[in-house]
Amino acid sequence: MSPRHIAWCGVIPSSVALLLGVLAVQCWPALPAGGWLVATTLICFATTIVGGWRRRCRPIGWVALGVGWAVLHGSWAMQARLPASLEGEDLVAVGRVVDLPDVRPDGTRFTLAVRSATLAGRPITLHGRVRLAWYDDPPTVLPGDTWQLRLRLKRPRGMINPGGADSERSALERRIVANGYVRPSSANHRQTEGRCVDRLRGALADGIERRVSDPHDAALLRALAVGDTRGLSADDWSVARANGVSHLLAISGFHVGVAAGFGVGLASLLYWLLPALALRRPRLQAQALGALIAACGYGALAGMGLPTLRTLLMIAVVVVARSGRRHVSAAHGLALAMLAILLVDPLAVLSAGFWLSFVGVAFLMFCLGAPRRGLLGFLRDLTAGQWVMTVALLPLTLWFFGQASLLGALSNLIAVPVVSFVLVPLALCGVLLMLSCPPLAVAPLWLASLVAHQLWRVLAGLAELPGAAWYLPAVSPWALLLASVGALWLLAPRGTPSRWLGGLLFLPLLWPMRAPIPASAFEVWMFDVGQGLSVAVRTRHHVLLYDTGARYPSGFDVGAAAVVPSLHALGVRRLDALVISHADNDHAGGAGAVLDAYAPRLRLSGEPARLPVRMDACLAGQAWRWDGVTFRLLGPRGGERAGNDRSCVLLVDGGGDRLLLTGDITRRVEATVAAATPAGQPLVLSVPHHGSKTSSSEAFVQALHPSLALVSAGWHNRFGHPHPDVVARYHEAGVTLRSTARAGAIRLDFPAHGPVSVSAGERRRQHRYWREK
Repeated sequence: MSPRHIAWCGVIPSSVALLLGVLAVQCWPALPAGGWLVATTLICFATTIVGGWRRRCRPIGWVALGVGWAVLHGSWAMQARLPASLEGEDLVAVGRVVDLPDVRPDGTRFTLAVRSATLAGRPITLHGRVRLAWYDDPPTVLPGDTWQLRLRLKRPRGMINPGGADSERSALERRIVANGYVRPSSANHRQTEGRCVDRLRGALADGIERRVSDPHDAALLRALAVGDTRGLSADDWSVARANGVSHLLAISGFHVGVAAGFGVGLASLLYWLLPALALRRPRLQAQALGALIAACGYGALAGMGLPTLRTLLMIAVVVVARSGRRHVSAAHGLALAMLAILLVDPLAVLSAGFWLSFVGVAFLMFCLGAPRRGLLGFLRDLTAGQWVMTVALLPLTLWFFGQASLLGALSNLIAVPVVSFVLVPLALCGVLLMLSCPPLAVAPLWLASLVAHQLWRVLAGLAELPGAAWYLPAVSPWALLLASVGALWLLAPRGTPSRWLGGLLFLPLLWPMRAPIPASAFEVWMFDVGQGLSVAVRTRHHVLLYDTGARYPSGFDVGAAAVVPSLHALGVRRLDALVISHADNDHAGGAGAVLDAYAPRLRLSGEPARLPVRMDACLAGQAWRWDGVTFRLLGPRGGERAGNDRSCVLLVDGGGDRLLLTGDITRRVEATVAAATPAGQPLVLSVPHHGSKTSSSEAFVQALHPSLALVSAGWHNRFGHPHPDVVARYHEAGVTLRSTARAGAIRLDFPAHGPVSVSAGERRRQHRYWREK
């Protein structure tokens, strides 16, 4: 369809209608089988758009196209995932390394675009990107190289918790078909060396690191110059989130605009040096083309993220318009950019970057209009822009990340001009000199490192201020919608009646309604932490956390990635007690992250001496009472050896059904725990040691005879938990068994009187078509 016909149809209504159609599909729990829906929607699109129906009906055609197009791409992406029958098998794959490999002390992580694969010498169908880890002193892996590797893979499957990140959605959006690791084998070898933009990005990142003495400053400049964020730590991202400047650490659209301005300047300089060029090509067209070339070059170095791509498309629209001597408004340019992205990749709507980028720019256009002239006008636009972005993106930020920055407007007012007009130009200058005259690159990079160091000191200081990071409970869709309408109303141009009323629409977002827990009742969440354990117990006014999940050698911290965000999503502002059953990593590894986020007064552990944080010893007989609910420790008794049998065993009793948390106790102490458990109401049991065959003896199960048993274990974990014999033992005893590996996080409500109520699990509650069964 020609650009003139698209304009005739109405670019803005068409792009919005297409977006609504694509977005509707992302709410579906399953995609329709077969191609009937796609065929129907394409026919609807053809009849309403091409067939010449009335203009008012054309948005219906674009909605239909969005639905069919999203279903088609979603089906392709899901069908490309690793077949379930191949999980855990040793495959031999040939593929090319894409993006920048991440070298860590425990190994190298990289993405491989698989071209072909075999199983036991037989070809199998596997095409797409797989995320891999190569442990045990791997060789150097460079972008663009083609490798033959022996792999063990599984389908993308993440932890599903309230407020947690959705790695399965992210895998779909990035077209990741499997995760896994490289197996030791003589078959592993590099077939060919490659040449690609990512290889150049990696070389430039290494060049910056060699020329900047401070590793942290080098990491910041690598992120700003070539979009390489591998050197940024979890603390760096925490500081960035607390200041609302995370978008500056990646390549933002504004940075691409600065590069485009550099291209305009070069074109203007060329026409100043060679005035005769104006006789062959108009200066405005040459400047527009120079802006596009510079922006594309910088975008390629930046990795072509969504904000970068959006800006490039907008610049391309302007270039085409200038070449055709046409005028295109900023709103039409933004709409055409969104239309192009959705037509190329409708699954882009699954990423937070898509929404933050387009919504933020749309609000700036709506609220600020045309840029003011002069330095004073620029400063006014900059100040007003930070206020607009803070308010406009608050609902989306809370929706995607569960956190917002109260200092965002102030921090961005400081950081945006420094980064955009000082650091980015200096970093780009250093990159260009590295490519043309490497010895001269030291000076601009040295100056950029000084500025970056001082800027980060300011941001780190601001992040320490009380309330810098602001957490709210999980946002409901209707609260998100009301707050977005409120932002539009609140930031509407002058003359809009009663603009202050828009602020009232933020109330459901900022102060969500939660049903109070009655006295003597309690609520329990067994979080999905993979191969580990973490359980939150809430009474009317108190919260206890039992275990915190693992922290792995790679640096991935389940406490920071799953437990703390889940507590925030549940509205937990104060943690009253932290119980670490024992010192094994899968129970205690995330304790540091939890203690950084909260400061509980009561800290108990069965092995306090083995933990790096201060804890008091828990012993059988300790007890306390909160809001009519009794917490009583049944173990350890003091004679157990160090290890699993030193686990704190906690009984929670509110008058109705009870909860017994057992940690990793084994058969050696199960009889003692069973004897110490008082008779009474039915019991919900946390299965000892994740269902290991060394626990859950027949005598223990028969003695307690729980009404429900919960297993916290990882999906297809290498230990085989829960063991089939243990599962059979509970089933033979008539005990219902539920596992976080299948259900995700599990919620249980223990009323003061009556049986426990158990949720179906977060995996079912948050069911979408990309979710693994």
